[in-house]
Formats: sequence, structure tokens, C-alpha cells
Amino acid sequence: MNNSYMDGCHTCELLIKRDVGDRPLWDNIYRTDYWDLVHSYNTALYGWLCLVCRRHLAAVDELTEPEAAELGLLIRRVSIALREATHCTKTYVVQFAEALGHQHVHFHIIPRMSEQPEDKKGTNIFGYLGVPEDQRVSEDAMNEVAARIRHFLLTSQVD
Repeated sequence: MNNSYMDGCHTCELLIKRDVGDRPLWDNIYRTDYWDLVHSYNTALYGWLCLVCRRHLAAVDELTEPEAAELGLLIRRVSIALREATHCTKTYVVQFAEALGHQHVHFHIIPRMSEQPEDKKGTNIFGYLGVPEDQRVSEDAMNEVAARIRHFLLTSQVD
């Protein structure tokens, strides 16, 4: 595992805190050699997850073959776990790495619920991200879904 970090990258700062065990469950759901699974901290949508590369990369083409191979498997497994935990109809998977302080490769794995309003489907789902604190999923709710997802990932065999 290569833990190279970039000064000034908020995502790297969070990785360092996870490395020393200084994060709540929702921000440390599941770790592999190459990826961390976390719940988004600034969302109004229960179950909005992110797979974060454990070393600083600015673009997907910088992934190693092992990082890319593990990513593919994790996207599928996390999507299955998210469906089990939230009863979503499907998941959206998105990667930009453009937000200030988060120019670090990470993939959003977002539950698309059956009752999702039309104005919050597709790319409009980002209306749930970056919301004021009083609209965000509570820490208790993030920990609850994190525990369910962690349990699924640790105990379920997926073919």
C-alpha cells in the first residue's frame, strides 16, 4: 500500500486521520489496501457514499492496475451493500475530483431511491450535496447506515 499524501489536500488530511484511528464510523466504514469507504459529510441524502483512493491522485488514469481492479470490484460490492441498506433502486457512480480541497480521486456511490423527485434524478442529484448543516444527514443516521454497510461487506459473499 502506497500512502502518499499531498499537502493542502483535505481528502489526504482525512486519510491520515483514518490511518491513526481518529475518525467516526461513518468516515471509516471499510478500508482496503487501496480504497476507503466513507459516508459523505455534507449531504441531505442518506447513504451517499464515497470510495476514496488511499494515495493522492488527481486523475483516474493515474491508478495502478491493482487499484483499478479493486475499484471495479468495490463499486459492485458497495452498490449491492447500499441497495441492501437503503432499498434504493440503483446506484449512481460519479467521479470528478474538482472540489476545492478534494482534488483527489474519489468516486461518489449514490443511492437512487424509488421515490426520488424528478428534479433530483441524474446529475441533479448533486442538489443533495453541499447543503447547510441543518439539512444534512445526522451523524447518528450516517453511523447507522455505515454499520449496516460494514456488516454486509465483512460478512457477505458476492458472486
